[in-house]
Amino acid sequence: MNIIGKTLGGRYVVIEQIGEGGMATVYRAKDTLLNRYVAIKVLKHEYIQDEDLIKKFKRESIAAASLTHPNIVSIFDVGEEEDIYYIIMEYIQGETLKDYIKKNGKINYKKALDIAYQIASALENAHKNGVVHRDIKPHNIMITE
Repeated sequence: MNIIGKTLGGRYVVIEQIGEGGMATVYRAKDTLLNRYVAIKVLKHEYIQDEDLIKKFKRESIAAASLTHPNIVSIFDVGEEEDIYYIIMEYIQGETLKDYIKKNGKINYKKALDIAYQIASALENAHKNGVVHRDIKPHNIMITE
């Protein structure tokens, strides 16, 4: 399903696909109300008939929205329309840790420790708030300037 160019929630204009995972695709979009870019995580179309997966997707958005931490992406909104289930998130400009390693090769120990500390800090915050992230991997970690 191609949603590029579509407006979700009456305000989020989908611009381009920026990522894809097992159950969702991530797009960059423009929030026309607040005049800013956001990321939209959309449940893949092949899963919209799976009630358990839809519940999991909704639980994920509610759990993530309860977290506030500089190393955790902020959740702004959630929605559903025309069989499209989506989460509106803070748009992070950067690259995944996976891409960073591919591009730069081996990371020196100081940089690796800095990254590990930030990940651990984010996970500590999540765990203190009863949220367990079950998919920590370089593909899900963003490196910013």
